[in-house]
Amino acid sequence: MADRMEQYGPNLGEPHTQSMGGGLFEMRLKGAEGIARVFFCSVVECRIVMLHSFVKKSHDTPRNELDVARKRLLEVKRGNKV
Repeated sequence: MADRMEQYGPNLGEPHTQSMGGGLFEMRLKGAEGIARVFFCSVVECRIVMLHSFVKKSHDTPRNELDVARKRLLEVKRGNKV
């Protein structure tokens, strides 16, 4: 999926990526471990920053996982390294 993002940009559309609002995006992956999610943002000069990943165990995205990603997004926007 990361190779596709390099070639076509971060917005691959449904079902691969989804906007979570405020510049935060979610990448959806399936693997042997189950369903994984990666939160990312896109910044200047077409850089993609992966902020947080986790293996999803329920239908809804857990609030604490989303909170971690949003906190890291703010750090990136403020110019701090994640």
